[in-house]
Amino acid sequence: MVPRPGFASWLWRAPVDDPVDRRNAPMLQVVLLLLGLAPPLMWGYRALFSGIPWRAGEATSMVSSLAVSVVALAGVLLIRRGRFQWAIRQMLALIALAMILGYAFGGSASQRYEQPLVVVWMVLAGLMVGRRALWVMYGCVLAAFVAGGFADLRAGNPIDTPPNVAVSIAISGLIFLLIAIVVDRSVRALRESLADATRRGDALAQANRRLEAEMVERERMQQQLVHAQKVEAVGLLAAGVAHDFNHLLGLILGYAAKGCGLDDVDGLKKALAGVEAAGRRATAVTQRLLTFARRGETRVERFDLGEALRDLQPMLRQLFAPDVRITCELPEALLAVDFDRGQFDLVVLAVAGNANDAMPDGGWFAIELRPAEDGSSAELSLRDSGQGMGKEARDRLFEPFFTTKPVGRGTGLGLSVASDLVRAAGGRIEVESELGEGTTIRVVLPLAEAEYAHA
Repeated sequence: MVPRPGFASWLWRAPVDDPVDRRNAPMLQVVLLLLGLAPPLMWGYRALFSGIPWRAGEATSMVSSLAVSVVALAGVLLIRRGRFQWAIRQMLALIALAMILGYAFGGSASQRYEQPLVVVWMVLAGLMVGRRALWVMYGCVLAAFVAGGFADLRAGNPIDTPPNVAVSIAISGLIFLLIAIVVDRSVRALRESLADATRRGDALAQANRRLEAEMVERERMQQQLVHAQKVEAVGLLAAGVAHDFNHLLGLILGYAAKGCGLDDVDGLKKALAGVEAAGRRATAVTQRLLTFARRGETRVERFDLGEALRDLQPMLRQLFAPDVRITCELPEALLAVDFDRGQFDLVVLAVAGNANDAMPDGGWFAIELRPAEDGSSAELSLRDSGQGMGKEARDRLFEPFFTTKPVGRGTGLGLSVASDLVRAAGGRIEVESELGEGTTIRVVLPLAEAEYAHA
């Protein structure tokens, strides 16, 4: 069962387009409801229960007051239909007319209890319509006071002499002038504050748009940087690829020469099968490099780290010098992560490239993958027996453009990009190294949720 909205919710849901008018609509509806309901109740009490004789002009005052109540209730209906400004302007015009007529026919004495309401209408005119409406309403108030003064003179009351009436009009006009000035200054200050807040909001929105544009540009530059690092890694792999291709071409030529010297069909088929197998291996090598070096947006996928490292071993063999021994210790258990597969390959190859440069006389490179003790992440250790590094180099290892290689041998971006990629995936990368004792790069990646939740 859907609950029915309360009265406050009903007030706030006025279908008004302008945001400022929409904020003013609830308060104005409350005022209009009070003006629409309170005067009939007060005049009903005056007519039925007070027992006080009716004064001259009170009947006219009652009629004008009830007319204002009718207009107020009609204003509520207009606001409910989204016509806020039309309702408030019409309401102010009718009230000004009713006030002037009430004073003109009933005199000032009969309107004495209505004067506090005049202040309300002046405030509403200034706040909800504008300063011009405020001073127009003040002019109507003065006109009503003058009309009431003439009505008092016509009534012939001994105390209502022209000097007394003039002084009364002047005093009342001065009081309401002070009220109008206070309201005017307050409205001006509020509107200036609102304009200032609007300017700040516009400036904030513009800054937000600039920030979004900068973030898009940063992401584009990051993608370009990752692609550049992939191209650099492919360049490092070129020597190994050339060696493999020479070997495969040698096999193809050998099988072709063997096939040319054979007369039997079975032997020829075996030679052609050897040519096809060598060609497929060559295709696999080139396809692997093209896939790795592809330029595109980040594509996060779920994959097993052990399987990814097994697939990387041929590329690692191509990357390292022939006198570097590679060992790989991988668990049988599935260690699934959510990561971009190409970016993971780039991280490993970036570390391996630096390790290869640190072992100019050969050595060993060890890969070890295991689950962390808490079971929520995987730890990948990449160790080499190279030259190692001191504290200053360790502290700056992941800084962009920092490198210990000679000029022209490195950009200093490989490990910086690798660090950014690992951190973007929710992991961390650490380094342990001492001069002459090799280096260990430890990459910690969070396991896919379903994986460690199952564990």
